[in-house]
Amino acid sequence: MGSGPHQHHHHSPLFFSKPKLSTRSIFFLTVSLALLNLYLFFPSHRPSQTTALPSPSPPLVGAVAEPPRRRCNYADGRWLPDPCDPLYDDATCATIKEGRNCISHGRPDSGYLHWRWEPRGCRLRRFDAAAFLCLIAGKHLAFVGDSLARNQLESLLCLLSGASAPELVHRNGEDDKFRRWVFQSHNATVSIFWSPFLVEGVEKSPEEGRLHNHLYLDSPDPSWSSELAGIDVVVFSGGHWFLHPGVFHQGGAVVGCHHCPDKNQTETGFFDAFRKAVRTALTAARAAAAENLAVVTTFSPAHFEGEWDKAGACSRTEPYVDGEREMEYTVEEMRRIGVEAAAAAAVTLEGRRRVRVEAMDVTKMAMMRPDGHPGPYMRRNPFAGGGRRGEERVQNDCVHWCLPGPIDAWNEVLFDVIGRWRGGWE
Repeated sequence: MGSGPHQHHHHSPLFFSKPKLSTRSIFFLTVSLALLNLYLFFPSHRPSQTTALPSPSPPLVGAVAEPPRRRCNYADGRWLPDPCDPLYDDATCATIKEGRNCISHGRPDSGYLHWRWEPRGCRLRRFDAAAFLCLIAGKHLAFVGDSLARNQLESLLCLLSGASAPELVHRNGEDDKFRRWVFQSHNATVSIFWSPFLVEGVEKSPEEGRLHNHLYLDSPDPSWSSELAGIDVVVFSGGHWFLHPGVFHQGGAVVGCHHCPDKNQTETGFFDAFRKAVRTALTAARAAAAENLAVVTTFSPAHFEGEWDKAGACSRTEPYVDGEREMEYTVEEMRRIGVEAAAAAAVTLEGRRRVRVEAMDVTKMAMMRPDGHPGPYMRRNPFAGGGRRGEERVQNDCVHWCLPGPIDAWNEVLFDVIGRWRGGWE
């Protein structure tokens, strides 16, 4: 029935020890914390901004909204035109992955860069790199999950690079699936752990005779769970890999499978497997430390509107307008699983320890942006060979996001989540 859990297909984990502060780092940290205290608790020193629906003129780049008197429900809203330029490009950020660098790869339109997510009834803070670094000063922020977790990490590195350059201090695994950066000015660590199932798993490999993924739903992936003692904020992101054929193990036995007609197993689908995996990950995270933050990034849907290898598979240039597209059943279920798992974990912990568990519900904001994917521009000048767009066969990426692009808004949400966790924005 597949390899046992001890044969997981992961590379060496990262071994974290928080670096000692140099005199220079202590100076920057002291100044940063002082500024953060001023920023959080003395509103008169911050730009004034209402929490009601926005006026037609958006705030300037770098302006920070007044902390709302009540928690902002950013899960529901709309994308509004925004004349402000992105906070970075490939000239100011050296860590943009080649397949996400849409403008430099020849994407002819740039309108997709000028939209801003506006929650209903409140305003999401503009991202402020200096303030974000103050919030994670002396801490370790880790992204755990699949390539969309990596996509969000890369967005965050670019957003923060406007205030401080990240230093890559560790890399390991195929395609650098395990990496760690340090922002020396704030002694802040940001890392990525490749863990597409969140739990222990063996990825399928037709070359090695494995046609299905094997997931061990009651065992957190040790590539990240073994490092939890040194992690202050963990952001889980997953879902897409559960849609692939998989065999599910629990309690030392096979308990089901998804899309495995060649095996004598009950077809159970993938919803329950995803639910159990998220719960296992959250259980591990909340048991690891007395004070930490665990965030579940909800499901981000793909936007294929045609064959994956045909030009035009995701060629839209504007967001959907409100009501134009309904959320598909699978997308809604995957979103609901993440939201409910986080809520259940938060209730379990309520009143016992200073641990926050929260869903970062980005599904609708992602669903509304079919224009934000690389499409054929995952490769440089994809139509350079001649011919007309729409007639050529070309690989499309309608899952990941251009950088800069809509995924930057997810990190504005993360900015808000971490700010509330630190206690200054409630």
